[in-house]
Amino acid sequence: MARVLALIPDLLFGSRVQAALQSAGHEAELVGDEQALRERLEDPAAPVAALLVVDLTSPDLDGATLVEALSAEGGLADIPTLGFYSHVDVHARERATQAGLDVIVPRSRMAREGRELVGRMVASPR
Repeated sequence: MARVLALIPDLLFGSRVQAALQSAGHEAELVGDEQALRERLEDPAAPVAALLVVDLTSPDLDGATLVEALSAEGGLADIPTLGFYSHVDVHARERATQAGLDVIVPRSRMAREGRELVGRMVASPR
């Protein structure tokens, strides 16, 4: 299947997402912070990711701003993005839309339908 890179600081939820994606046949790699993501994206020896999943719920990470910056720098060329937010945080959803994330869903939908969402996104990239 596809290699998925997931920026999810919450280890518990990140493990849940990783397990769901792996059970669907994807190679899912978790990173917990901006520095780890940048290092992974800049590593010429690392396999290219087919999708980046971004946690927009973390108080310690501004995922939308990071995606916006990486896109402007060319670090996400040809890598679609899937962001998830708390369903009550309308500002996070709006900010993610402005930042250019390709698909933005509530965290509850990510938990329920993550495998299917990722499958559709990697089957029909940008």
